[in-house]
Amino acid sequence: MRSRTMRNRSRPSNAVVGLILAAVLGLMETVVAAPAASVEIWRCWEKTFTAEADPSTQLKAALTAPSGKTRQVDGFWDGGNTWRVRFMPDESGTWRFQTSSVPPRAGLDGQGGQFSCQAAPGKTCFERHGRIGVSTDGHHFQHADGTPFLWLVDTAWNGALKSSREDWDRFLDNRASKGFTGVQFVVTQWRTAYANAEGQVAYTGDDRIEIRPEFFRRIDERVDAVNAKGLLAVPVLLWTLGQRQHNPGQLPESEAIRLARYMVARYGANHVAWFLPGDGNYFDERAERWKRIGRAVFDTDDHAPVFIHPQGMQWPYDAFLGERWLSVFGYQSGHGDDGRTLTWLHSGPPAQKWRQKPARPVINLEPPYEDHIAYQSRKRHTDDTVRRTLYWSMLNAPTAGTSYGAHGVWSWESRPKEPQEHGGTGVAQPWFEAMDLPGSSQLKHLSDLFRSLRWWEIRPDRQFAARVGNKPPEPARGGAAGLHVAAARSPQGDLALVYLPVGGAVAIQTERLRDGWTAEWFNPRTGKSTPAGPSEGRVFKSPDAEDWVLVFRAGQ
Repeated sequence: MRSRTMRNRSRPSNAVVGLILAAVLGLMETVVAAPAASVEIWRCWEKTFTAEADPSTQLKAALTAPSGKTRQVDGFWDGGNTWRVRFMPDESGTWRFQTSSVPPRAGLDGQGGQFSCQAAPGKTCFERHGRIGVSTDGHHFQHADGTPFLWLVDTAWNGALKSSREDWDRFLDNRASKGFTGVQFVVTQWRTAYANAEGQVAYTGDDRIEIRPEFFRRIDERVDAVNAKGLLAVPVLLWTLGQRQHNPGQLPESEAIRLARYMVARYGANHVAWFLPGDGNYFDERAERWKRIGRAVFDTDDHAPVFIHPQGMQWPYDAFLGERWLSVFGYQSGHGDDGRTLTWLHSGPPAQKWRQKPARPVINLEPPYEDHIAYQSRKRHTDDTVRRTLYWSMLNAPTAGTSYGAHGVWSWESRPKEPQEHGGTGVAQPWFEAMDLPGSSQLKHLSDLFRSLRWWEIRPDRQFAARVGNKPPEPARGGAAGLHVAAARSPQGDLALVYLPVGGAVAIQTERLRDGWTAEWFNPRTGKSTPAGPSEGRVFKSPDAEDWVLVFRAGQ
């Protein structure tokens, strides 16, 4: 009897069962009604999945915005059984997601959920104005809300690979204080860094590569740090030039695509612009190869701006005009200093072909690095020769910006040394000394000048200004080509800039200006301005024989 009684007592009554069931249902309702994970607009939302799956499994996520529009992004394997999806929401409200995998894998395929996105006071330009893209007129960059973005990007190819966290932050603070708006860097092993500071590589193999997630965790931190400082991250995905075993741009096409898509999945939720290949020859069959890779990697229309980084003094874009994924006409004026090099920059393809359709921003991605030995004269590039290139690059096409580079920073030298696989470029200073070469400080003056103007409206006007009188002594490097006067003007005539690389006198077609104009001489070495007036008629004479910018404003 005792045993039976105990059994009876262990069996709950119908009333108790009802109470338990009600509690369970209530708990379920609580779980369903619980607030979804939240993220601020224009910041990275990340979802982690656990699954036993081959690293080659393809994970995708379809995301539906509060407005109903949909986006699709790739997920990525992050080592072991860990998989991640990263996404940058651009609408406030509740977002929903649904995953799929090929082949279908438990834990990856058919996963769904939601998260909320909320507006918040932004600390950086990206958080305030949104991600960057190409402007509606095709000639410059702008944020999602239409705010123009001026491309003033420093070159630290090895920085993310070789720096410590503390040194990277120190460098980024330096660049942000000098008016830079971004940093371009390499994110895999390449010709000047066969591995990162820890001896890790991004991938091994060739015909079938194995991606190494532990390598990319360092890059995660460096990319996040760039954005945290309010700077655009500009990774090179597939460096091309150099020995095959060290340069991913020479991988078989299928593997180059797989590696590039992995990096786009990993960093596409950051504020970025992409260099798909780096330092390549993109003509003939090579052009066809990169067209196929570009279409495969950037197969949606909502990706960040995409560049190709050509070798010096090459303009491969006639063959790429129909490629929707390619956002920019980027070029490398290179490290020469003879007349041919200078003429190519200020009067060659960048100045002649910016009108090609569809329109794209025109950007000098690799001007001469300051303190780098010039190809022809074998003298080091100074702030004077670099500054001349930067202003020509800002005015030879509709103004969109320019990149800059310092010898020792780009290769991230920790002691005086000639960069690996770059014989003849000269012993470079350590990065922490090279980052304060005078040209980088003078870029702050360039930044302040253009930011004080509606720079996105001006267009080259080669008839607006002409040198007059006796020519000043020809510069030691470049001969007569180094005397070129560059001019640009707004269509309505209320803004114009004229750059004189060695001073002198210029005749200005003032009838192209709106009535009520004023003029000033801007000193690109100091950032100071002084009023300017014609010495006679329409002729303006610079204060001295150094370089100057003549600025005209009307009604601003």
